[in-house]
Amino acid sequence: MLVACGMSVLATLALAQGDPLQEKVAALKQSMAENRYQLRQYAWTETTQLTLKGDPKPATQNRCRYGPDGKVQKTPVGIPEAPGGGPLKRKMVDKKKGEMQEYITNAVSLMRMYLPPDDLEAIEKARASGNIAISQSDGMSHIVISNYIFGGDQMKLTFDPRSKKITEIGVNTYMDDPKNVVTLQVRMASLADGTSYIQQMVLNCPAKKMVVTTTNSDYQKVSGM
Repeated sequence: MLVACGMSVLATLALAQGDPLQEKVAALKQSMAENRYQLRQYAWTETTQLTLKGDPKPATQNRCRYGPDGKVQKTPVGIPEAPGGGPLKRKMVDKKKGEMQEYITNAVSLMRMYLPPDDLEAIEKARASGNIAISQSDGMSHIVISNYIFGGDQMKLTFDPRSKKITEIGVNTYMDDPKNVVTLQVRMASLADGTSYIQQMVLNCPAKKMVVTTTNSDYQKVSGM
């Protein structure tokens, strides 16, 4: 994901500055393929924390790794806490959980439209419309793309020119109605061998007073890979 983001960032910079794009994209595509291969050699722990109306719920964990089909396989860690109370209360709890899970699923599907931000056509359209702003501070490049998917949305990428890697991604968008705001903050990191990965994602759904924080940690090489 990170290298794919890097491809779009460099492409955006090239478009904004009028530089040749083909060589930059080719180099980043190669890096993207290499990073994807590196990630598939690892297993890691994914910890998800749901906070509802300011009340943190018990965290859940999965041990993750890539399967032969290239998709992430998740194995739950620990035993989920069983709901207490009688049958009626459990039914109400299950219904509420189902509604929250549906909302989270829809929010995640929305964010997949933004991440990775590798739609060069959409980026070029944003550039042509004057919806890309590039600034520099503290040695970092900040690229803000407005009206990327929907009118009024915004995506901000923080790019380290020295490592040629994205360090942070921020998305401010909405579901169905502009009043139903959804935001996502992504923090990137690198393993000892330089492999890039998503360290933490914070999905904030103010309309539901719900925050979902996903943290990836404990990366270990998988034997036989």
